[in-house]
Amino acid sequence: MERVSLAVHGRPELKFAEYHAQQVLTGWLIESGFTVSAGVGGLDTAFTAVHEGSTPGPYVAVLAEYDALPGVGHGCGHNLIAAGAAAAAIGLVRALPAHPGTVAVIGTPGEEMGGAGKVRLAEAGVFDGVDAAVMFHPSDRSATTQHALAAAHLRVAFTGRSAHAAKSPWEGRSALAGVQVFLNAVDALRQFVPPTARLHGIVSDGGQAPNVVPARAAVDLYVRDRTTAEAQALVERVRRAAEGAALATGTRVEVSETGPLYAERRDNLVLAAHFGAAVRALGLDIAPDTPDAPAGSSDIGNLSQLLPVIHPYVRIAESGTPAHSEAMAEAAVTPFAHERTRIAATGLAKVAADLLTDPELLASARAEFAAGSVAPR
Repeated sequence: MERVSLAVHGRPELKFAEYHAQQVLTGWLIESGFTVSAGVGGLDTAFTAVHEGSTPGPYVAVLAEYDALPGVGHGCGHNLIAAGAAAAAIGLVRALPAHPGTVAVIGTPGEEMGGAGKVRLAEAGVFDGVDAAVMFHPSDRSATTQHALAAAHLRVAFTGRSAHAAKSPWEGRSALAGVQVFLNAVDALRQFVPPTARLHGIVSDGGQAPNVVPARAAVDLYVRDRTTAEAQALVERVRRAAEGAALATGTRVEVSETGPLYAERRDNLVLAAHFGAAVRALGLDIAPDTPDAPAGSSDIGNLSQLLPVIHPYVRIAESGTPAHSEAMAEAAVTPFAHERTRIAATGLAKVAADLLTDPELLASARAEFAAGSVAPR
């Protein structure tokens, strides 16, 4: 497991370019007796690795993420998610070679930067027939459940008219000025949005030369809030701010989505509690997170609306180590991180094995999913 984790970490790849990671992971799974299909769901770097049991039964998937972040590499610890997912499935099959049902590792590329790999795979039917999906996420704290925000991924693109910036600027209409006014409008919004909302972005195109009035400029912006409905309502306010900025600067603006909206996550509390009991038996201190804890977003939120899932967090770094940072990337290759990943993988394997062999556990998970529970108890 550690060898695979280090191999993935040592060659970070951005969303939908994770060819090396895919090869490393599928190689290990093939060696362990899994049947691998690469490029599933129309995504070149996705894969399924399936181990069929001796008798019919449930279909349980362990999810692997393995894309990195620009600038900080594996600052979200996806090398550990990937290696831990494969280790969980391989460990389960070694412990129960004649298990009933189906065990699969589903490689889900492009979780970062709005890639929405899981959303695209679900739309392509890759998760059809899956009864439950499990994964874990590295963090600076451990939690069996944690809420996640819905997130819209926007590009706000302004179009103006180019001109010589010194000789005849009045003949131009600056798209960058549109961006500046828009960002000021977004900042003005911040006082008047709920405390749960998040608005953050970058200038992804600010023009090409200081002596040319920019005819094109753009902002990539994420809009987040507790639920899909709340995020969508905030998107409309952002859209109106963009239209006002265009009007003020004599430019045109187009607001588009760079990827599907990420839905809020519904952790399955039955399976989360089962995972918690398994890892606490191995010495990990873990409990549900508080409802108001800081949170990010993930495409597993969309999957959690379709079937029972868990997404626990396991501490692999010192408390206070920020996610998406160089410090977290450094933590993700330590012996401590790999020790914690082994515990997480064991917990995932225990949940998956019991889903295959204990009909009451699967029935309870399905009942809770059908009831639509969303908050930790």
